Amino acid sequence: MDCSGEFIAFAVETGVLRFGEFKTKAGRLSPYFFNAGLFSDGASLNRLTEFYARAILDSALPCDMLFGPAYKGIPLVAGTAIALAQKGRNLPYCFNRKEAKDHGEGGTLIGAPLAGQVLIVDDVISAGTSVRESVESIRAAGATPCGVVIALDRMERGLGELSAVQEVQKAYGIPVVAVATLDDLLAYLGGRAELAQNLQAVLRYRQQYGIKQ
Repeated sequence: MDCSGEFIAFAVETGVLRFGEFKTKAGRLSPYFFNAGLFSDGASLNRLTEFYARAILDSALPCDMLFGPAYKGIPLVAGTAIALAQKGRNLPYCFNRKEAKDHGEGGTLIGAPLAGQVLIVDDVISAGTSVRESVESIRAAGATPCGVVIALDRMERGLGELSAVQEVQKAYGIPVVAVATLDDLLAYLGGRAELAQNLQAVLRYRQQYGIKQ
């Protein structure tokens, strides 16, 4: 099983990826739900960020440091930096807080100063707000956003013909690397007879809302 397939299996085993009927922010009824916030213990976070590190190394994206947008991006960027260091790639990292401090170190950024090519580490891209704010922070510091790495690309249209991931790529001219995609989820379901009903539901959902390939 490749890295993406391993990740899907891991997400299902831990209950982070679930099947059923779930209402999305867009009001759609989705046959699956992915909640990265449920990677809520040390062992699962460690394994999750191992997958992030492998995806970053496999992508060969040139980057000088990592940035994690508050809030879910904070444990993700710290864990990913550790996982990369253990694989021989030691990168500085930074994250932001939502509220600026007027004492102590002050400001909204914590960690290494933003500089050079900065890779954004987040859980998913839905409306793209987190990425937009990250890009603005990185550019304001005189650094350059070089890409985004996320856990799962749903490959689902937004209000137009593009997905949220495609809209980010178009708006900022940066690549988005996903640990796994909807195609990987379908491959996982297709290999398990006991999940045939879920496979058909996800296929119908993709036919209705999926991006053109």
